[in-house]
Amino acid sequence: MARGREPAHDGGMTRHFRDRADAGRHLAARLEHLRGREGLIVLGLPRGGVVVAAEVAHELAAPLDVLVVRKLGFPGHEELALGAVATGGAIVINDDVLAVAGLDEAELQRQATARLAVVQEMEQRLRGDRPPLDLAGRPVVLVDDGLATGATMRVAAVASRRAGASEVVVAAPVASPEGVRSLEGLTDDIICVDVPVHLRAVGLSYRDFTAVGEDEVRRLLQSF
Repeated sequence: MARGREPAHDGGMTRHFRDRADAGRHLAARLEHLRGREGLIVLGLPRGGVVVAAEVAHELAAPLDVLVVRKLGFPGHEELALGAVATGGAIVINDDVLAVAGLDEAELQRQATARLAVVQEMEQRLRGDRPPLDLAGRPVVLVDDGLATGATMRVAAVASRRAGASEVVVAAPVASPEGVRSLEGLTDDIICVDVPVHLRAVGLSYRDFTAVGEDEVRRLLQSF
């Protein structure tokens, strides 16, 4: 069950955040109960989620790290998530989309293997020589700039559990009801600022949704 969410309402009245940093401050206010939690780690999903997560980590006085997750796109419509993969080999598939795609197991595995290679390369670029934080036995807050289908965040939750996280909290400024429901049972809590009934696109909840570059992500990680 999502804690601290505003009542869901029609997408035409969705809250508009100024930018990701502004959204991160609003989200941090909903996570204040986690301040002081022993061993707490904040993980941002790149690239936009890291900007939101940096504000959350700053307000909660917690270390910040990155968890790299990439979508598996529907053939010919890459913006539609067939599923997602994360470092460590975690894979989550949207069964409904897979049924429409008609991919066989061999093709699905080929796509997943290719995307995992991309994940590993991106993680190296963003972290450089900095080792990943050890999640074993520690509570984790997973942050993204929005949840549409929830596929990306689901694989992040699976990857965090595999890495030994003692508690997994998902947090996002905006989410669809479907995205929230898809995460129930995988997390200990789901915290969102806004859950509109009809979320047409995450970017429509922001006045400024400019793409975030890898240089900005590296700068934010290095500032903690």
